[in-house]
Amino acid sequence: MERSRGWWPRDPLLAARSAAVLMLVAAGVLMLFVVIGPPAGALVDVPASLSSIVLLLAGAAACWWTSPQRLGATGAWLVVPLGAVLVILMLNLVTADTSAAAQVFLCFPILWAASQLRGAAASLVCLVAVLGNAVVVLGLDPPATAVPDIVFVGVVLVAMTGLLTRAADRQEALVTALQQQAARDPLTGLVTRRVLDDAATRALTAVSDKAGTALVLVDVDGFKAVNDEHGHPVGDDALVHLSALLSAQVRATDAVIGRLGGDELAVLMPGCSAEVARVRAEGFVTAVRAHPLHLADGRLLSLSVSIGVAHARPLTADLQALYVAADAALYAAKRGGRDQVAVAAP
Repeated sequence: MERSRGWWPRDPLLAARSAAVLMLVAAGVLMLFVVIGPPAGALVDVPASLSSIVLLLAGAAACWWTSPQRLGATGAWLVVPLGAVLVILMLNLVTADTSAAAQVFLCFPILWAASQLRGAAASLVCLVAVLGNAVVVLGLDPPATAVPDIVFVGVVLVAMTGLLTRAADRQEALVTALQQQAARDPLTGLVTRRVLDDAATRALTAVSDKAGTALVLVDVDGFKAVNDEHGHPVGDDALVHLSALLSAQVRATDAVIGRLGGDELAVLMPGCSAEVARVRAEGFVTAVRAHPLHLADGRLLSLSVSIGVAHARPLTADLQALYVAADAALYAAKRGGRDQVAVAAP
């Protein structure tokens, strides 16, 4: 739920690790600044600089070793960049340093926020940095000197935020599209074997599920003959047709329907007793028998399926055993004459 909020990063673990790295880099640069000395005209405030270094090192350790979930619960995803901006501005104010070397430190929190956070949160960090920098620089320099610096730094920070967030948005959209493609069979639109297995594993390990879990394997009778006689496009149409029929027989909240490969489909029914699973499987067989496939030339192609049903009580079977039992039942249905349901022994 928290990840849906606008301030939650795209990748919490990457955000935490990258924040730690940037803090270490900033601490190293600041230490170099202390050792070499500030630019001409800037005040030396070694205690403030050393305190900032200690704070950066502590923050880096916290981001590296604390779990992303705990960081998110403390609001760190906004506290870290905004806190960094405020520390940099306070340090510039205390040292009376408005040089480019001092203002460039604002790029660190902006870089992190723009690359890790989404648009609204990154824009907030950028806005605080630009306005805060304007206040500090105007308070230390005359307007004639301050305004050009403020505009230059502001343009750089805004451009950095815009470009990085846009690039991150496009990359996130691409990753999401690839994940969706990997989760769905491109022909039938059903979930893939990996998604089905994940759902089955969760169902088999659910302590609160007293009814158990049923797995229904569906195989098209004579599918090779359909391809040989009518062509592979018709075979593909048959799979799409059967997938739609199966989907219409169950509610999305009650079952997960997937394609295992070839002409074999599977229906996972968590919280389903063995008897209910058998009844639903017989309903699948009846529905397929009653709804032939309409061919392009107007003919009707009758189809039938053989189904194997296996059921596992809560916490009593693993996924492989459930598949083996359902597969054995499926072949029993085929040996028994096809167009029927066979149920594996408990």
